[in-house]
Amino acid sequence: MTITRPAVRAHRRRNAPRHIQSLLCLLAIVAISTSSSALAALSPQLLTRVDSLLQAQVGAGKIAGAVVQINHNGQVVKSLAVGMQDREAGIPMSTSTIFRIASQTKAIVSAAVMILQERGALVISDPVGRYLPEYTHTSVAVATEEGGYDVVPAKRPITIRDLLTHTAGIGYGRGIAADRWEQARMQGWYFAHRNERMRETVRRMAALPFDAQPGERFVYGYNTDILGALVEAVSGQKLSDFLAQHIFAPLGMSDTHFYLPADKAHRLAVVYGTDDDGQLVRAPDTSDMRGQGEYTSGPRMSYSGGAGLLSTASDYARFLEAMRGGGSLNGHRLLGRKSVQLMTVDHLDSIDYRPGMGFGLGFSVVEDLGARGFMGSVGTFAWGGAYHTTYWVDPAEDLVVTYMTQLIPARDADDQTKLRTAIYGAIE
Repeated sequence: MTITRPAVRAHRRRNAPRHIQSLLCLLAIVAISTSSSALAALSPQLLTRVDSLLQAQVGAGKIAGAVVQINHNGQVVKSLAVGMQDREAGIPMSTSTIFRIASQTKAIVSAAVMILQERGALVISDPVGRYLPEYTHTSVAVATEEGGYDVVPAKRPITIRDLLTHTAGIGYGRGIAADRWEQARMQGWYFAHRNERMRETVRRMAALPFDAQPGERFVYGYNTDILGALVEAVSGQKLSDFLAQHIFAPLGMSDTHFYLPADKAHRLAVVYGTDDDGQLVRAPDTSDMRGQGEYTSGPRMSYSGGAGLLSTASDYARFLEAMRGGGSLNGHRLLGRKSVQLMTVDHLDSIDYRPGMGFGLGFSVVEDLGARGFMGSVGTFAWGGAYHTTYWVDPAEDLVVTYMTQLIPARDADDQTKLRTAIYGAIE
C-alpha cells in the first residue's frame, strides 16, 4: 500500500505530543480566520451604487461635485470624481482636485504630537504650560444665576492629552464669555486671512476665559490649533515644515499644503453653499469661513493646526492607510503600532459625548454600533471638515474611505449617510 504524504502528515499530527497538537490547532484557527478575512470583498457591481448616488446628488443640485476614494485591504477599489470643480467656469471635478479639508487637519497634527512623544521630546500627560508658558495658569467662565458670568481660576493645569481629546474646556470663542472672545477677534476656526503667526494667536488666546474646567467636558474648539503651536515650540520648526518633513514627504502626500503653490491654484475646488430655499449657490469671493478663503493669495502667515490644510482624496487616504496599517505605509514608518492604538480608542471615560461614540487622540471612535445607529463596525475611527468633507477607517473590514466636496453650509445634506450605506451594502 502506498502511503501518501498528506496521510503521513495527518498520522504525525495525531501522534504528536499534546502541546504540539495544541499549537497545530491554534495555527489552524489562525489560518482559517485569515482565510475568511481575505474572502471579504467589495462587490464591483454593488459599488456602482456609489456612482449612481453621487451623480443623483449632482443632478438634484445638492452638491456641485465630489471625489470619493475607497480602499479595501490596502488597495484602491474605487476612485471616482463626479460633477464640477467649478460650475461657473465649466471645470469638471477630477480625482486630482484639491479641497479645503478644515478639521481633517486635526488628525494629522495629533499624529505629529505623537511623533514627538515617540522621540522623547514630550509626554502627552505633560502640562501644556511646560512648553507654552502662558498656559501654566488659565481661567474659566462660570455662568451666574443673574445671567452673567464670573471668571475663576482653572482647577488644574491643562495637559497635552486634554487638548488631544478636546477636554481642555476650550471652544471656538462662542461660549459663556463670547463677548471677550469677540472683542479679542478670536472666534471661529478660519485663520487663513490672519497676518499673524499662530504662536502669537495662541499666546493671546491663553488670557481669555475658557468654557469649562480641564477634564470635565468635551468642548470642541481651538485645542488642535494650540497643539500646532506646541509642535512648533517643541520641534523648533514651523508647523508646515514639520508636517512636510515627518508626514507628507514620507507618505507621498505631495498635494497637501496650508497654502497652495501658484502652479496648483487652478486645481482648488470652488466652495458652494445652499440658500434659504435649498438652492446650490457659489459662496462669495470673500476671505472668510463662508467664502472662498485666502488659500491661494492670502498673507500665508497662520498655520492652523485645527483647520488649515488643503489636500486631495488620494493624499488623505495615504495618511489614513498608514494609520490603518499600524503606523506604516509602503515601508515608511510614521508612528509605532501602540501609538496608533492609543490614538484610536476612547479616552473620554465618563464624559458625555455622542451616543455610541467615544473620542480618542484626534479621532472619534465607534464604541456601540446599535447606539450609534449607522452602518459600520465597532472600532471605526473618523472625523470630517467644515466644508462637508469626511473620512473613516474601519479596521474590522480593512476599509478606508475619503469623501471630498465643498459645501458650506450643508443644510440637511444626506449624501454622506447615503454614501456610507452604499459602501457597506457592497461588502460581500
